[in-house]
Amino acid sequence: MYKPLKNRQSGFTLIEVLVVVIIVAILAAVAFPIYQQYVKSAYASDAQATIGAIINASKMYYQDNGEYPNDVTLLDPKYLQIDDATNRAWTFTIEASGTKLTTVKAMSTENMKQGSDHEVIYTAETGAFTGYGFDEETTE
Repeated sequence: MYKPLKNRQSGFTLIEVLVVVIIVAILAAVAFPIYQQYVKSAYASDAQATIGAIINASKMYYQDNGEYPNDVTLLDPKYLQIDDATNRAWTFTIEASGTKLTTVKAMSTENMKQGSDHEVIYTAETGAFTGYGFDEETTE
């Protein structure tokens, strides 16, 4: 008569569990930087949209006054109205010289969830955004 050697319990071996843990760790190591970049770009999109509004308001200011403003407060409230939440999270500056708009910058404040001193820069010459949430990080 045939007798089974032992009653085996079903389950996973230690090797199988370790292989699964290693695979999950590799996937997390790949996904986490991508997720961080996504979060940065989401927070930077608020600044980017406001910078676009500042540029348009600056163009209207230029049409009325013959020169670009060198301070965002000159645009308020006639040409531009920035949301209170955006004003708490970001500080905006314009760099212009008479008839030429050069850059518009947004610097995060301590009220932004990702922390302060993150900068989003729009350069009028290239028409490109750089800094926090974009491919290039600027350090000053």
